[in-house]
Amino acid sequence: MTSAALPPPPSSDDDVPRWIADLGLPGLVDVHVHFLPERVLRKVWAYFDDARTHYGMDWPIQYRTPEADRIATLEKLGVLRFAPLVYPHKPGMGAWLTEWAAEFAAATPAAVRTATLYAEPGVEEYLGAAVEGGARAVKVHVQVGAFDPRDPLLDGAWGLLAEAGVPVIVHCGHGPIPGEHTGLDVFGEVLGRHPRLTAVLAHAGMPDFLAALDLVHRHENVHLDTTMVGTPYAEAFAPLPPDWPARLAGIPGRVVLGSDFPNIPYPYAEQLRAIADWAAADDRLGEPFLRDVLHDAGARLLRL
Repeated sequence: MTSAALPPPPSSDDDVPRWIADLGLPGLVDVHVHFLPERVLRKVWAYFDDARTHYGMDWPIQYRTPEADRIATLEKLGVLRFAPLVYPHKPGMGAWLTEWAAEFAAATPAAVRTATLYAEPGVEEYLGAAVEGGARAVKVHVQVGAFDPRDPLLDGAWGLLAEAGVPVIVHCGHGPIPGEHTGLDVFGEVLGRHPRLTAVLAHAGMPDFLAALDLVHRHENVHLDTTMVGTPYAEAFAPLPPDWPARLAGIPGRVVLGSDFPNIPYPYAEQLRAIADWAAADDRLGEPFLRDVLHDAGARLLRL
């Protein structure tokens, strides 16, 4: 099925504000953006600079600019609010990054306060303090952190988040490369233990999109984010099922905008065009789907 005529999708980053206005939205809410301490970000960018070694393909960072310029770019794009996500790769970093994220949000009006966690003693203390202090989202990167999300050290942390209703944006799929503890089945066990947990499956569980959809159907508080999904870059190594728009029509309200800005190898508008293509492909999606994904769903999750 093809939906009624929609506003033309953005042809470039400069055209994004026009598209937002055509949809009658005040702006975008992006739940998957990365800001990190400068020395950590430089290491992340260096890793992507060597992406051909790690992933077998180049990954040129599109928005490699100073922090203030990146914040200004999001504002120019029409991103009204965003979740700046941080993530540790070893023990001892979780508390420090969580504190840094709180300071960044306090100094950046468009940013919501976020936190992170690692499977380590003391995680409940620093995570609990962050939630008490107003954290709106928590980032968990199973691949980079190389920890098992089922680790008993995390049981209290998952329970705390489930009770507080704070969403965890979790990279637990095998994309772009598998990790020791990645897999939708692995995180599915966490959801089995904590069925009230509000979770956003980053990258829609890429490349295991059908398994991610299964978790959405099984758990009422599980969502998908759009990060990299359906872009020409990602389609080359993690193609979507051909009936993806129809499948999204079966999970209304459970898809939320994510971008991975600034660490994407293409312009921000490419992600928006992919989402626009899904909306145009099925009569059950259309403009209501676009407004929900681009703004309303993220606003609900982040309690804006």
